[in-house]
Amino acid sequence: MAVRNMFTAYGADHSRLRRLVQPAFTARRIRDLRPGIEGIVKSLLDDLAAAPPGEPVDLRARYAYPLPIRVICELMGVPEELRAGLGRCADGFFDTTITPAQAQAVAAEMQDLIAELIARKRAEPGEDLVSRLLAGRDEAGGGPLSEQELVDTCVLVISAGYETTVNLLDQSITTALARPDQLALVASGRVGWADFIEETLRVEAPVASLPLRYAVQDIDIAREAEAETEAGAHADAHADPRTDAAAGAVIRAGEAILAVYDAAGRDPRVHGATAEEFDATRPDKDHLAFGYGVHLCLGAPLARLEAEIALPALFARFPHLALAVPPDRLTPLASFISNGHQSLPAHLDGR
Repeated sequence: MAVRNMFTAYGADHSRLRRLVQPAFTARRIRDLRPGIEGIVKSLLDDLAAAPPGEPVDLRARYAYPLPIRVICELMGVPEELRAGLGRCADGFFDTTITPAQAQAVAAEMQDLIAELIARKRAEPGEDLVSRLLAGRDEAGGGPLSEQELVDTCVLVISAGYETTVNLLDQSITTALARPDQLALVASGRVGWADFIEETLRVEAPVASLPLRYAVQDIDIAREAEAETEAGAHADAHADPRTDAAAGAVIRAGEAILAVYDAAGRDPRVHGATAEEFDATRPDKDHLAFGYGVHLCLGAPLARLEAEIALPALFARFPHLALAVPPDRLTPLASFISNGHQSLPAHLDGR
């Protein structure tokens, strides 16, 4: 809540901050990142292949985690010696078990690291996003980013730019190994990896809950639901849009809101009685995993591209890949924000 970037901004202020970052995430720029992502994936797969035969490997720590952090750090122009610290701080942002004092220490360390990154880019600018932000000007005449907005925008891009993709890869791999019937659909060509990825985003949103939004005006939950139904917005025509919990509920202007993306993707009024089930053949895979409307995540195409490269490459390289523990023994992250696992042990040879 304390940061000043497009994540917490509203209205015209949000539009100004978003415009300054948006050029880094155009369709052309995302396409241009493909060769680099493919190179990182190949390197990580080679490292996995070098693991001692028969020993399980942690696919989260050694594959799902390093790929996004390397991609986002290269996009931002982060030198190698700062990457570990930035990743550690970003992890701390999503750990909801740490104390307030620990959280403040993490935030302070992240601010220091970003300040050092910005100082280096001022001295030696490059073709990276941080250098472009430093040189950028608002086309609408609002001027450049303030120093705090610059720091906080970098914090946002680095932390959000990798955490969601780590969990997307984690949950996709987990589902593929826990549901061989669904993986077989991909192998047979009946569905593509893009379908598999979208269903993962629906059922296992990488960010389960998003704190903290505030209502800018009174919101009548039942009335909003009825308006959605009347507009034909995916609701079951025979369903009462007002749930028992929502009937008569009003969120007052200024009150805090915790948006639960993971629940939204499993809403039976949207996806029917099978909303809780993973089905890559499902025609409607609508979800809110990357947000909605003007706040739709700028990095969503990059996250999808990373997954569309990393997942088929992993299963092509290790066709006998298997979890080393039953799926129900995987330990969730200590967070109500991030939806992933503490580790993802697997046997590369299936044994």
